[in-house]
Formats: sequence, structure tokens, C-alpha cells
Amino acid sequence: MAWISVNLSNASSDSALFADDLRDQRLAQVEIALLAIIFIIAGILNFGLLLVLCRRRKPLSRMRVFVFHLCVADLVVTFFQVCPQLIWDITDRFIGPDILCRAVKYLQVVGMFASTYMIVVMTIDRYQAICNPMVTFQRRRARWNGPVCAAWCVSLLCSLPQVFIFSRVQIAPGVYDCWAQFIEPWGQRAYVTWTTLVIFVLPILTVIVCQVRICRAVQINFHMKMHNVGEAASKPSSSRASSVAGVSKARVKTVKMTVFIVLAYIICWTPFFTVQLWSVWDVEAPTQSATFTILMLLASLNSCVNPCIYMFFSGKLPKRLVSLICVGQPELKESMQEEATVVSSMYISLKSLSDCR
Repeated sequence: MAWISVNLSNASSDSALFADDLRDQRLAQVEIALLAIIFIIAGILNFGLLLVLCRRRKPLSRMRVFVFHLCVADLVVTFFQVCPQLIWDITDRFIGPDILCRAVKYLQVVGMFASTYMIVVMTIDRYQAICNPMVTFQRRRARWNGPVCAAWCVSLLCSLPQVFIFSRVQIAPGVYDCWAQFIEPWGQRAYVTWTTLVIFVLPILTVIVCQVRICRAVQINFHMKMHNVGEAASKPSSSRASSVAGVSKARVKTVKMTVFIVLAYIICWTPFFTVQLWSVWDVEAPTQSATFTILMLLASLNSCVNPCIYMFFSGKLPKRLVSLICVGQPELKESMQEEATVVSSMYISLKSLSDCR
């Protein structure tokens, strides 16, 4: 079995070779079928969403910029992680030169890093937009911004160890495969533990802290809204109350979307990293069992779920996908309010809260 988690932690030992020779063909067929389904669905959904975002006439809001790059990261996972793994499972051995082996292993982890850290910077941006609205309001809209560039740079740099760990090696007379070589006995455990910390544990802790603070800010805004609604009853011409009432729904929608994206990431990737750690820290772990294989496959489902979440929260986006096919139809109206309006209204609402106090 040559799934990515095994490739992250395997070593060319006699026991591994023996287990590989006794490959469960039925399990391999199930794995190939699931990978093919994930590849097709993730490719169609992410490419379609990316096409819709690219064809927008108006400049992308900050939130849509992050969604745009999250789609790109998920496409990297789809075409450079799922697709090579699918081919690898079909051929049973890695077919290609040493440079291709190193490139494939590098890009596989680049996709993991990029997808994770794009969610992190998206959550941090939502935190800034709600808790420090004027800072966000003063930023320029751009397809590339500081947090996005930082996420891609971290992904490209932190994936470099893959180039030196993996290589095309001879595992039997005349038989070559793409394998990892670690310093014994601690190298394998150290590397897998490090990848788990930087790709899963630290990002999850970061987004949890941001989401808790976001929820507190939303709760404060809710109480302020109730207070202003009471004032509006005595002063019907109050513009502040109407501003707060108008921004609350749009703001909560973007926050909910971010929360669902984070939850989807945790649900899909927790089994993967749990199996990873189990396989390297427990010598008796059933790494060749069907349970291990299925749990590893669940990780790639995250690339299918992310575009679905965005389409769910932008109500008319599925219709926009249809409009791409029917070129003659006019562009449909966006369902989410523009970011500048949301941020400026949030500033008014937060400022009114401070005035009330």
C-alpha cells in the first residue's frame, strides 16, 4: 500500500517489503475506487468554484480572496496528491525517475500545508475583521495579500524536507520504488510527530483561539443590537440601529462559514494524523488493515467538502455555475454583501457600543 501517510513514514525494511508483497488486492481495488471518486468530485467542484470567482466583474472581497486560494490549495491536493497516489496504487510501484519521485512527494505535502494554513489565515482575517474592523477596512483588496503570500511561503518552505527524505531506491533486485530513509531509530518518529504538530496541532489551536474570541465579539454585538433596537422604538429615525441590524446577518454568515470549514478540516484530518502517530509510535499497529486504509482516505475528502460549504453559504452560487454553461444569461446578483460595507458597518456598531458605555 502506497498511500501518502505510509509514504510519509515508511522505511525500506524487510518487514515492509514482505507486507507490500502480500498486498490485499480487494482492499487495493476499494482504495483505487475511492481515490478515483474523490479525484473527480474534488476536481470538478474546486475548478468550477475557481472559474466562478475568476469571472466575477467586481473585485474580489477579502473573504473571497481567501476562498479563491483555498480552492487553489485544494486543487494542488487533488492533482498533486490524490492523482499521483491513484496512479501509484494502480501500478503498485512508483513509475518514474528519481526527480519525479522527489517532486511528487514534495507537492503532496505542499498541498497539505497550503490547505491548512489558508484556513488559518482565513480565520485570523475573520478575527481581525470583527475585533479590529478599522484595521481590516484600511487594507486594500487584492488577489494576493500578505496573509495569503505568507501561507504559500510557509507551505513551500516547510515541505522541503520531503525532497531529501524520499528518493527512488532499489527495494529488491530489479525493483525500484519511491521510499523514505530515516535516521534510526528516532528519525521516523521525529518527522511524523513534527508534521503532525505543524500541519494539524498548532493550526487547530490557533483557529480555536480565534473562533472563541470571534464568538465573544459576536455575542457583545448581539447585546448591543438588542439595546439599539430598544432605542429605535423611541427614535424611529435612528440610523445606527438600522446599520447594526443590517450588518449582523452578513457578518454571522461569514463567521459560520469559517467555523464549518474549520470543523470539516478537523473531522477529515483527525483520523489521518491519529493513524500516522499510531503507526510510528506503536510497533504492533495494524498498518495493513482496512481500517487504517479507510481512515487515511478520509483526509482527501476535505478538498471535496470545502467548495460545498462555500456554495451552501453563498446561496446563488450553484446558479452561477449553471450560468457559466449558459453564456447568454446575465450575471446573477451576489448573495453576500461586499466586505467593505460589512467592515464599515461593524466599526459603526462597535463604536456605538463604546459610546453607550
